[in-house]
Amino acid sequence: QVQLVESGGGLVQPGGSLRLSCAASGGIRDIKSMGWYLQAPGKQRELVAMAGTGGSPNYADSVKGRFTISRDRNRNRVYLQMNSLKPEDTAVYYCYANILINTGWRDYWGQGTQVTVSS
Repeated sequence: QVQLVESGGGLVQPGGSLRLSCAASGGIRDIKSMGWYLQAPGKQRELVAMAGTGGSPNYADSVKGRFTISRDRNRNRVYLQMNSLKPEDTAVYYCYANILINTGWRDYWGQGTQVTVSS
């Protein structure tokens, strides 16, 4: 049973930093892409950053230059370093992964971690 477990959310002042972590485990044969989405209250879930199998990561325009995604392929982990945080970054952040299990490729989501940027 595949699980994505996130950590690292919390309350931070504007201009501060947070680092989110996500670990994938359980029945994994391969992982194609890992990334992060956010969902603000009353809004749809949207992409923050995605790291695929090659090339440069993709970022939402709103976070370019402030957030950095990185992967540890050996440990099936993905990280999101968030700097210069703004109140509008406040949301629940979800880890995402496209994972190969015995029955094929599947999309998986973490349970979400709250990030609140406020003074």
